[in-house]
This record gives sequence, C-alpha cells and structure tokens, in this order.
Amino acid sequence: MNRVIEVGKVNSLRVHRYSENGLYLQAQNFEEVLLPNIYVIKEEMPIDKILDVFIYTDSEDRLVATTKQPYAMLGEFGYFRVVDYKQYGAFVDWGLPKDLFVPLSQQKVYFNIGDSYILRVCLDKETGRLYATQKIGKWLSYKPNSLKKNQKVSVLIISKTPMGYKVVIDNLYEGMLFDNEIFEKLSIGDKKEAYIKNIRADGKLDLILQPIGRKSSSDIFKSRVLEILKNNNNTININSKSSSDDIMKIFSMSKKSFKRTISNLIKDKKIILDNSKIKLIN
Repeated sequence: MNRVIEVGKVNSLRVHRYSENGLYLQAQNFEEVLLPNIYVIKEEMPIDKILDVFIYTDSEDRLVATTKQPYAMLGEFGYFRVVDYKQYGAFVDWGLPKDLFVPLSQQKVYFNIGDSYILRVCLDKETGRLYATQKIGKWLSYKPNSLKKNQKVSVLIISKTPMGYKVVIDNLYEGMLFDNEIFEKLSIGDKKEAYIKNIRADGKLDLILQPIGRKSSSDIFKSRVLEILKNNNNTININSKSSSDDIMKIFSMSKKSFKRTISNLIKDKKIILDNSKIKLIN
C-alpha cells in the first residue's frame, strides 16, 4: 500500500468510502483520491480492499484514479498519436479519457494531427500536471554501470538510421540494433526484448535481438524460409527475382539475404526452384 499518492504511477490504495461519484481511495497518510463510478465494481471493491490504480489529473487539475493503464507512465517512453493541436501545444492519445498534453516548448518539430511521435512522460513539479516531451536526450543516461554483456533488456524502437534502428533501453539508455543483425521486420514504436552485445566507451549500447551464442543469421534465415514453406503447403509463388517489398512482406528479410538463403537451401537439397515457385523437398 502506498504511503503517499504518486501522480503518473500505479498506486496501491485502500478502499475508504463510497460516494455518489465513485469510491474514495486512501493512502497510508490518509490522503484520498476518487475512483469514478465508471471504473467501480462494488461487489469486487469492498471497504478496506487494496486496489492498484493509476493516478493522474482531470481537466480541472484534480487527482483522479483509474483502473486503466496508459501506454506509458511517468518516466517512460512511448509512441503516441496526435489527436488535437492548439496554438499552445498538442494533445496525444495515451490510452486514458484525458489526452496527454505536449507543450509547444517540448516539440522539436511541428506536430501533425494523426501522426505519431516518440515522447517521454514527465511531471511538472510546480503544477503537479503530467505532460510529454519530444526532447528526450536530456532524460537519457550514458553511464550504464549496472549493465553487462548478454543481459536481457526491454527496448523501444525510436528511429531508423542508415546503420539500423536507434532504441531506448529500459526507459533510460540509448542503444542501436544494426541492420545486418536484424532478422525480422521492425517499425518505429515497436517494443522488443533485446540483449546487450557491446557497451561502448561513449556509454551507448550495441544490441541484438537474440542471445549471444544462439543460431547464426544464416541458420535463422534458412529455418524461417522452411517454416513459411511448410505453413503454405510446401510451395510459395515467389523467387529470387521477386520484388524486395514482396520478399520483405513474406520473409521479413532483405532481397540480398533472401537470395543467399535460397542458394544455401538449394545446396542443402531442402528446396527446388520451379519457374516462379519455391518448393520444399519432402
């Protein structure tokens, strides 16, 4: 149970009393917050029961609780879609009834309604309001002293570069996934588990999506092609002359990697090419 109510986080609070508007939940310091009727299930929320709720502020800046969780909480990064834009800033959908505000001063580029952006959820200590910022650099640490090679981490894909994909690691560090070590289709905003391959002198991290020591990229590609063939009655209407887009859509690999994989599988006598088709050898 929380000692105090914390904005932007999941709080464990005690059901204290009922009201016309909902349940009042209480922290150990006796501070209360309303859980509106829309989230109340009375038979499952008796007096003195401990509930896990997310705390934010309503349109009148009053603390309010919800049993829903946003796409990202205080101190976390997320990929948010813009739903409204005003002269003073933008509003993004973060999974709650009240949209999250992105002040004009916290935007690096002009936001367009319908577009999505990588943002961090922050707290204005003066007003107690949550807001989001696109200026994420100052929130990242380049001293990964507690991390080690091959450690599993959570990553958020934040941008595409000529070398691969830039990521935020555990909502705190910056890292990179390199194209030649990616064996699946990735998009901005994807959340993945990854493994630390190298800790660089500048504090940035090189990552891979498979634990070190697992199958080589060649083996992974070959297994993928064979599995997809098996799931398609042992035949697919595609070959090495097919478009890069079609190959990526079906096999999640580049055309260059696909052609090399097909050649290896033919040498291994696993597949044959028949006109415009690939067939699995039974």
